[in-house]
Amino acid sequence: MEDQDKKNKGVEKEKSRSYTAESIQVLKGLEGVRKRPAMYIGSTGKEGLHHLVFEVVDNSIDEALAGYCNTIIVIIHKDGTVSVEDNGRGIPVEKHKETGKSALETVMTMLHAGGKFDKKVYMISGGLHGVGVSVVNALSEWLTVRIKRDGVIYEQKYKRGEPITKLQTVGKTTTTGTTIIFKPDSLIFSTTNFNFGTIETKLRELSFLNPGVKITLIDERINKKLVFLSKEGLKEFIEWVNKNRTPLHKPVHFKDRKNDTIVEVSLQYHTGYIEDILSFVNTISTIEGGTHVSGFKKGLTRVINDYGTRNKILKFKLTGDDIREGLTAIIGLKIPEPQFEGQTKTKLGNSEVAGIVESIVTEKLGQFLEENPSTAKKIITKALETAMARQAAKKAKELVRRKSALMSSSLPGKLADCSSRKKEETELFIVEGESAGGSAKQARNKEIQAILPLKGKILNVEKANPNKVFSNQEISSLITSIGTAVTDKFNIDKLRYSKIIIMTDADVDGQHIKTLLLTFFFRYMKQLIEYGHVYLAVPPLYKIRKGQTDKYVYNDNEMKKIVAQHKNVVVQRFKGLGEMNPEQLWQTTMNPKTRKLKKVLMEDAVEADKLFTILMGEKVEPRKQFIVEHAKEAELDV
Repeated sequence: MEDQDKKNKGVEKEKSRSYTAESIQVLKGLEGVRKRPAMYIGSTGKEGLHHLVFEVVDNSIDEALAGYCNTIIVIIHKDGTVSVEDNGRGIPVEKHKETGKSALETVMTMLHAGGKFDKKVYMISGGLHGVGVSVVNALSEWLTVRIKRDGVIYEQKYKRGEPITKLQTVGKTTTTGTTIIFKPDSLIFSTTNFNFGTIETKLRELSFLNPGVKITLIDERINKKLVFLSKEGLKEFIEWVNKNRTPLHKPVHFKDRKNDTIVEVSLQYHTGYIEDILSFVNTISTIEGGTHVSGFKKGLTRVINDYGTRNKILKFKLTGDDIREGLTAIIGLKIPEPQFEGQTKTKLGNSEVAGIVESIVTEKLGQFLEENPSTAKKIITKALETAMARQAAKKAKELVRRKSALMSSSLPGKLADCSSRKKEETELFIVEGESAGGSAKQARNKEIQAILPLKGKILNVEKANPNKVFSNQEISSLITSIGTAVTDKFNIDKLRYSKIIIMTDADVDGQHIKTLLLTFFFRYMKQLIEYGHVYLAVPPLYKIRKGQTDKYVYNDNEMKKIVAQHKNVVVQRFKGLGEMNPEQLWQTTMNPKTRKLKKVLMEDAVEADKLFTILMGEKVEPRKQFIVEHAKEAELDV
């Protein structure tokens, strides 16, 4: 298999060497990006801002996938600019016969112009549509490109997508590569302040998915530097994901190829109950799964049952749910022509992939189990223990599903439902405590806003058996009110409200309840987050009165600033939502025209998974370490 990989890589490399101006195919001019930036980068907030960096990095990763780049350096500069440098082949600079411009300028200023459409140049790429770098250019106040190619250093400068200099020769070199420096346009973005942690998470993930590629992240603002270099790829990735859990065995890892499709899998069982399947296609995170995940699940179920039956360990067939409880798996797929679907365009749709992945999993995992009987026994024993509790959990699931299907008159008694049946305009507020629930019921717009008060803190689902989860009264009420059912039975079409809003006090207990609820959604109703239906209400911490005028503020720094600027003010600290009268609660926290809402995003599923495991999992030490490291960032109620 290794000899065949080397042979195929050699063929691909020979095909890729002809990366010239003729490789750049122009599909459409660059129009409308500045007018409708969200169409191209998702938003003009912090998510879209960081997407600019990732678009440029993806181009460097594509060079790595083609075998021409092993070093990428990302720098956040003190002036708010970002530079991305790689040692790939360098973007071609000769004249493009179709546009009459240099190939570089064609790539930088025209949408859908790039080498990704020519499979002789990039057999496999993460950048799918050739829009990345031109969109970054269009949404930057200014951007500079430096190319090292053919012994020469070239440079060209742009302003808001338009070239302001010609392609110039600025030096000589013995190396190759591309450097892009850009400053996000403050006229476009609501914030231009890059977050180190967000970029760190993405680059670490890319290093695991591209072993052998050294990725350096430098933040000159805080004098911090990190270097990511993975030798064993997905095997190291799964150890990192599971480092705050208690594994049952060493990671299982295998890789194989069928035609032009490369399948790589790492899996490991732990003592917990949560199933985590992380999947990637050409380094793109497919958070909605797809045919590669379906093929993996089928292959896994078949192999475990076949092995258990053949070795007389099993007397009955295990279900897929039984087998996947406590499983962490990472699936890496490389395919020339991925077809994506789903609401977030991160679900693989290639029908042929399911059979390819299933056959490779069946063969390679089956071989591993035969060669490692002690690990096989641990896996099957865990699945059998799950099966013993399956019937009770199944009955509980059926109960909440039946309740969800009933009319609102049979919904939980504590739910104050809204009158509108137009789902797109309705909201469900999940409120802690009866007192706050009472205020919220009086404050709400009864036509479009429903209120579900919860009694105390809900169950920590990270450490609870599913049977216990589905038997919990508060969780049962929550599932029934939302209407979608959970896990494999989740159906977004059954969602009863467009927005699910968590409204808790702004103190420590409120933050804990918020984390418990988010953990439940992430583990059992993840699609709610993926499809953008989960929000956090932002209640004020203070009311500041000057004369007859009230101003509500949401953090300590804002309060101190106002107090310093205005004398003779009266400051009232809100300890909880229940302290606000209905009119105040409506105006500050529930009125769509004046409130603040934070949308919960699945920007990085891997980092979210890690965080929930640390905060709510069984290991105490990682949680202590996290609290120590982030204590200065917290706003505590003391």
